[in-house]
Amino acid sequence: MANRVGWFEVVGQDGEKLRSFYGDVFGWQFNVPSPEMNYGMTDDSQTGIGGGVGQAQGGPGHATFYVGVPDPQAALDKIEGAGGKTVVPVTEMEMVTFAMFTDPEGHLVGLYKSDES
Repeated sequence: MANRVGWFEVVGQDGEKLRSFYGDVFGWQFNVPSPEMNYGMTDDSQTGIGGGVGQAQGGPGHATFYVGVPDPQAALDKIEGAGGKTVVPVTEMEMVTFAMFTDPEGHLVGLYKSDES
């Protein structure tokens, strides 16, 4: 299936407290590969899709989902042409390439590079 939702994210002011909340409420367990980022990840066997809960990095908290696309920049170009706005440009990290945008009503949505999209 092309362009499937493959990741969710909840970030806020206290990542540890948020992980504790979601762990207590839903029984999710988190792997925190980088304590300095204060971001824990869970896999699709627990939640249906992979996801992360952690600390907002320099901005307000949010809850969002990420859509897998083969070319995040091409997707951003199409999004901007349709009235959306880039919030985070294409960013390459060790484990993922991602970007974020808002739709015409301001909802925050993410993109990630997927070979399977």
